[in-house]
Amino acid sequence: MQNNDQLEVWLRGPLPEIPDLLQPVAHALLQAREELGIFTHTFPSKLLWEKPANVASVGFHLQHLAGVLDRLFTYAREESLSESQMAFLKGEGQEPFEDCTYNHLLDQFSSQLEIALKQLRETNPDTLTEIRYVGRAMVPSTHLGLLFHAAEHTQRHVGQLLVTAKILITNHAH
Repeated sequence: MQNNDQLEVWLRGPLPEIPDLLQPVAHALLQAREELGIFTHTFPSKLLWEKPANVASVGFHLQHLAGVLDRLFTYAREESLSESQMAFLKGEGQEPFEDCTYNHLLDQFSSQLEIALKQLRETNPDTLTEIRYVGRAMVPSTHLGLLFHAAEHTQRHVGQLLVTAKILITNHAH
């Protein structure tokens, strides 16, 4: 039998207190955090904002992961974005403070992930097919659609971040 910690999050079984229909969302978000942990205390800060082949920087991806999770879960609560959320969005891709590290940005994402998990635990599954509106344009989606998109969007950016980080580390090792 395989060690449970070596399995991907979705293969480790149900997460306590998360509604059944939202288990895949929680699994994907937790998997993202584990995968991002590969560079904890090792990713060079000097490479955080570099854009190889003009793709998004590792720093941008980490900020964007936290920001989108915050924004999509806000819409899922049927709320509008705050001034601070709009300011965060405008600042994605820029160093938020001097000597910012990968770990600073990973901690920011991890904190936002914990907020999202709390919201998932408190979500009434009976509301999942209800309409939720996205953005100023009030584009209709569903509660489940927003939560699922938050998970798949997170996974997509984690994949891009990991490839970009590997390219940067490989190029700077030579």
